[in-house]
Amino acid sequence: MAGKKEAEGFKELLTGGLPELGPGPRANVLSQEELDKVLGLLLGDADLPADSQKLIRALILLWHDHLDAAHTISQDIESADGSYVHGIVHRREPDYGNAKYWFRRVGRHKVFPVIAERTVKLLELLNEHSLQKELMPGREWDAFAFVDLCQQVSGRAAEKALVEQLKRIQAIEFEVLLEGFLTAL
Repeated sequence: MAGKKEAEGFKELLTGGLPELGPGPRANVLSQEELDKVLGLLLGDADLPADSQKLIRALILLWHDHLDAAHTISQDIESADGSYVHGIVHRREPDYGNAKYWFRRVGRHKVFPVIAERTVKLLELLNEHSLQKELMPGREWDAFAFVDLCQQVSGRAAEKALVEQLKRIQAIEFEVLLEGFLTAL
């Protein structure tokens, strides 16, 4: 489990604006070398299992558009957590069919209720009830519906507001996963 100070340090790495739904790259991200330095220090101070450390590294690299590095790490972690990060990598590539394969391997993940709760709050603030129904039938997170929506807006002139909402939801996903990895789920 990471202490409060270390947890804040990891959360501070979710910077540079919201990640794209696709591969990026975008401006204001940290290089892999910069991230490796900071993560080395933070992970060295944290009392976390090896897989949690790898998952945190993969998630932070993925936030900063280092998809290949995140893929290499996540594909070697044979758990629901590793499959979840692996699924996000493929969703962002985009390789939607492969993303769904990895989300099938995730099953019903422990973070789904938290992602659903935070997404409901966001969408209620935005008065987006139709999107809420699409992503969370029965108020449960549907990772496959999220993949489908990302695919729908990919490669075409989608409504900018919808893309921004999906990026904010993706950020919730990252934040909730990071929190879970920091507490070693």
